[in-house]
Amino acid sequence: MWQLLSPTALLLLVSAGTHAEDPPKSVVILDPPWDRLLEKDSVTLKCQGAYPPGDDSTEWRWNGTLISNKASSYSITDATVGNSGEYTCKTGLSAQSDPLRLEVYKGWLLLQAPRWVVQEGESIRLRCHTWKNITIQKVQYFQNGMGKKFSHQNFEYHIPNATLKDGGSYFCRGIIKNYNLSSEAVKVTVQVDTGLYFSVRKVLRSSKEDWRNGKVTWSRDPQDKGG
Repeated sequence: MWQLLSPTALLLLVSAGTHAEDPPKSVVILDPPWDRLLEKDSVTLKCQGAYPPGDDSTEWRWNGTLISNKASSYSITDATVGNSGEYTCKTGLSAQSDPLRLEVYKGWLLLQAPRWVVQEGESIRLRCHTWKNITIQKVQYFQNGMGKKFSHQNFEYHIPNATLKDGGSYFCRGIIKNYNLSSEAVKVTVQVDTGLYFSVRKVLRSSKEDWRNGKVTWSRDPQDKGG
């Protein structure tokens, strides 16, 4: 086959099989880190990525539509439900980021977290957030309907080293202006570290193959004189 192709055709064929390494993706960071907001909240979206020297212009998109803002950060003040959607950014030397979903709700009480999916051993951080930061008292967090930590004042609920049993449906409850209110429940997922899982699985599979192929050897105690 190769003898039938001209040198030019061979060069094109080889070129088609090689691709330049894709640039790393930009990343959208939230400050503060909550992706669920109540109306009137404020948040700043920051774009992390590589920029050309002296040029920090950034391409922002909301639900795929280009935003006029070209700064490296994009601020939302007095948020409304209309600000909900997927946000992406792109720097001059980085590829477009994965979309970050921002949700804005109407209500008095909302459960917040910097991440809803964590690996085993990582921390879970939950916040019982009120509209316009109105005072809330007698706050309690619930997991799968079961009461967890309680305090007379508002507080964040931390689980420093999460295990699989810490996953589930969470909500918070408290008293605002003599009203007993609860947030909507949100799912928190705790999953096994996939890198560790596949590493252990590879070792076990390798050991199993060695056993089948007769490569497993037994060491003998030098003091054992038995036949």
